[in-house]
Amino acid sequence: MNPLLTVVLDRVRSLMPARGDFAVMGRSPRRDLLAGLTVAIVALPLALGFGVSSGLGAEAGLATAVVAGALAALFGGSNLQVSGPTGAMTVVLVPIVAQYGPGGVLTVGLMAGVLLIALALMKAGQYMRYVPAPVVEGFTLGIACVIGLQQIPNALGVAKPDGEKVLAVAWRAVVEFARAPNWTAIALSLGVAAVMLLGARWRPTVPFSIVAVIAATAIAQVFHLDAAAPIGELPSGLPAPSLAFLDLSVLGSLLAPAVAVAALAALESLLSATVADGMTVGQKHDPDKELFGQGVANLAAPLFGGVPATAAIARTAVNVRTGASSRLAALTHAAVLAVIVFAAAPLVSKIPLAALAGVLLATAIRMVEVGSLRAMAKATRSDAVVLVLTAAATLVLDLVYAVIIGLVVAGALALKAVASQARMDQVDFRPDLPGEHGDEEHALLAEHIVAYRIDGPVFFAGAHRFLLELSEVADVKVVILRMSRITTMDATGALVLKDAVEKLNRRGIAVMTSGIRPGQRQALEAVGALDLLRYEGREYATTPEAIAGARKHLEQAGLLPRRHRPHRIRKAAR
Repeated sequence: MNPLLTVVLDRVRSLMPARGDFAVMGRSPRRDLLAGLTVAIVALPLALGFGVSSGLGAEAGLATAVVAGALAALFGGSNLQVSGPTGAMTVVLVPIVAQYGPGGVLTVGLMAGVLLIALALMKAGQYMRYVPAPVVEGFTLGIACVIGLQQIPNALGVAKPDGEKVLAVAWRAVVEFARAPNWTAIALSLGVAAVMLLGARWRPTVPFSIVAVIAATAIAQVFHLDAAAPIGELPSGLPAPSLAFLDLSVLGSLLAPAVAVAALAALESLLSATVADGMTVGQKHDPDKELFGQGVANLAAPLFGGVPATAAIARTAVNVRTGASSRLAALTHAAVLAVIVFAAAPLVSKIPLAALAGVLLATAIRMVEVGSLRAMAKATRSDAVVLVLTAAATLVLDLVYAVIIGLVVAGALALKAVASQARMDQVDFRPDLPGEHGDEEHALLAEHIVAYRIDGPVFFAGAHRFLLELSEVADVKVVILRMSRITTMDATGALVLKDAVEKLNRRGIAVMTSGIRPGQRQALEAVGALDLLRYEGREYATTPEAIAGARKHLEQAGLLPRRHRPHRIRKAAR
């Protein structure tokens, strides 16, 4: 067998569910079943709402919750994760629906599944830890704003205006509402949102979302509120799996949206798994298995008419808080939703769109953690800038661009902060003078020698700031560079150092170095700087040895009287 194929197959086997994953499911089945039922009640209105918001309809949200929820639970890397349609994914899907239609969204889901599995095979899950917290908080805030704005048309009871930009669409909906106000719709949506928000404060364990939706549906039916448009007819069951939607001619143009969907699915799923671990004791997810599970889920969901899925932080949190301890809870959640699809489709179809808009408005509000935002804003100015910029980019552009912008800006500000730690200080070298020296000799040495200690990283972001100043030192004959405190050095830093030394040498100033560490030698040698620093044996292990070399240089230049008596070189810090 091909060695590469063998490696890939071994990697796939390592990502498949293990016997221990299923053994855990038998430890507390009653608690897991109850937790799964509770999550299903919470997830039902969200699945319907996100399906409608995506543009593919409520049935797509239900299909995603059932199929993706079950497969992600089976193949994922977390015992507590609950997956399905999410608001963040809806934000990405809306422009895809507008440009490519429903078939484009389903194709993107398949492609994203393949990409997620590829990421799992490449062990990319571990890199999630490098996403800064301000970027996460920023795009969460931006997503919450976008989800809220997306609900404006249904909350106001007007047809959704054409367009991809959520701000423009929301504004047109408000203008349309002003022309012909629909007070029934707005009363239902605000009423549902109020019940959810106030009820969560009063009794956090009660699923007020389903209570509010049932109440709104009952009111609309009893009072025959024609202005409260219902979801519409739902199929009584999942459709047969099909690839009829797949259009191979557009795969190339859908690659960029698929990358965006896969990136979001990976980011949100690994974030959710991390949150779940933090809420429990003894639970730890496998990030690569989680990516694999999400990949399998996104490969299957489109076949049944579902939208791309990801782990849901809110539903996962409910799962943990209600006592879930294994994958049985998430599987139960999917099974309960499947029963609802098959047995209660006619009832679900009567839910007013305005009620679902209220559910999502309340969800958007609850996504915003004011305490976390305040902490990030107060931490440092850089954190505040990254948070605000990421949130604004999410609102104005899209989520993937927002994350990229946030990461780039956060990286640039971090580099600036690290670079500012590097410095070059002139130091008094006299305590390190070897042997006995009189006052007159001390004065002569101080007149012709200057010593600098370089601290911190010497790399592209900060090397130019101080190393170029080195070439502008006062008129001396010897410069001693103490380099033992350099923490890191790259090619740029080595080149700038080489340039400064060459300029000093052209002015007739000898450069002595001490304490070059092994980690610095590779960069110095690669750019040819090490040979320059070794010129005429001017590299020394310790500072006293460098000073002795500087004195010898001055003696040969006739600037110091030659010393004929031997002297001891005492050992000192480099």
